[in-house]
Amino acid sequence: MTELTANPQHAKAPSRHVPVVIIGAGPAGLSAASECAQHGIKTLLLDEQNSMGGQIYRSITRTNAERKAILGPDYVAGEKIAEAAKNSLIDYSPNSTVWQVNRDRQVSYKKDGKSITVQADHVILATGAMERPFPVSGWTTPGVLSGGGAQILLKSAGVVPNGAVVLAGCGPLLYLLAYQYLQANVAITAIVDTSSRADIKSALPHLFPALRAFNYLRKGLNMITAIKKANIPVYKGSTDIAIQGDDTVKSIRFNSQGRSHTLKTDVVLLHQGVIPNTQISWSLRAEHEWNSEQLCWVPVTSDWGALDVPGIYTAGDGAGIGGAVVAALQGKITALEVCQQLGKLDNAKRDALAAPLRNDLNRNLAIRPFIDALYEPKKANRIPTGDTLVCRCEAVSAADINSYVEHGCVGPNQAKAFGRCGMGPCQGRQCGTTVTELIADKLQRKAGDVGYYRIRPPIKPITLAELAGNE
Repeated sequence: MTELTANPQHAKAPSRHVPVVIIGAGPAGLSAASECAQHGIKTLLLDEQNSMGGQIYRSITRTNAERKAILGPDYVAGEKIAEAAKNSLIDYSPNSTVWQVNRDRQVSYKKDGKSITVQADHVILATGAMERPFPVSGWTTPGVLSGGGAQILLKSAGVVPNGAVVLAGCGPLLYLLAYQYLQANVAITAIVDTSSRADIKSALPHLFPALRAFNYLRKGLNMITAIKKANIPVYKGSTDIAIQGDDTVKSIRFNSQGRSHTLKTDVVLLHQGVIPNTQISWSLRAEHEWNSEQLCWVPVTSDWGALDVPGIYTAGDGAGIGGAVVAALQGKITALEVCQQLGKLDNAKRDALAAPLRNDLNRNLAIRPFIDALYEPKKANRIPTGDTLVCRCEAVSAADINSYVEHGCVGPNQAKAFGRCGMGPCQGRQCGTTVTELIADKLQRKAGDVGYYRIRPPIKPITLAELAGNE
């Protein structure tokens, strides 16, 4: 059988040509656009949100002083990055949802009820990160949110949960959100931390190199100290998490330090780290590999962020999790390569400009092995069992997928045929990593050998009316 793919020869001709299209207006995309502008290159900066900032700096250009005080100086640092992107050479297009990028660098996006296609010489994917799925018993119960989703509500609208709140999982964002909620006077019942003493032992060999980025360690210690002073119970080494309630959350049950606990709560916020948003790079059939430290798929790139698709690059958390500062540096470095390719810089000038950026990049990345080891998400929280839902869109459980494997399914793409897993509105974003690991675990194979969904356009849903309004 022949796979059907978008053929640019039969697609509507692009409405215009632009030297560089950048997808995503977070720290990587904004910094890449600013760097290109400094060297006289026009860019089209597409973002599906209604204002600059991405997820980490969400609503940074619209946030009031009270909210800035709650979110802290690291969030406010996004103002400078956003301000630098206000340049006449940067055509910033908010509310623009990219639904297709092809290997000929034609970018199609929808905006204002119509689809627009542009031709680019170079495309930079700055699509950022998304939260790692946390498929435990009861995770789909009303009243359960992701930690990142809760933080977006805080950043964009100043909305915080009512009633008792329990934060569960692991990772820096879990404690950052708890700290921000303290500033917002949110009643936190407890933090159910899945990291353990064994994780500390695993992280210790990486501590000395991490001291190069001591500012991150200091910030983390300050947050933990503030949480302790607020007398918020922290249950370390928590396992067997189950959220209880039918129409809404009633309680959370877990084991910690050899004891069973059940806490009444109105809201549970789950978080166990973030993973790259790689839907576009997968749709381009770019090479990807399984990162065994971060337990996720990452695109294979050059030192400049180039994919193995000519003229297409990726920068920021979409290329591997590093955080906001790293993303901004990578955006600039990738932009320098694009400037060289477009004849604005020679190799020597490009390398000279990139050298101090790479030094800063390496220093900020020095803490990643420590963080990845300290907050490695537990297998039981990544690979569910029984009737725990994996694919929320199509109501496919862990038991269903294990049954598919027993009947011959050897990868995520076959799981689609067996039971529509990954074929819902999210197109596998919420279940793809889990399905890879579930099948790999059942087959006793490496996740990298099992593979991922074959992503096809439209990358995001688009209506026939929007297509009919094509420019």
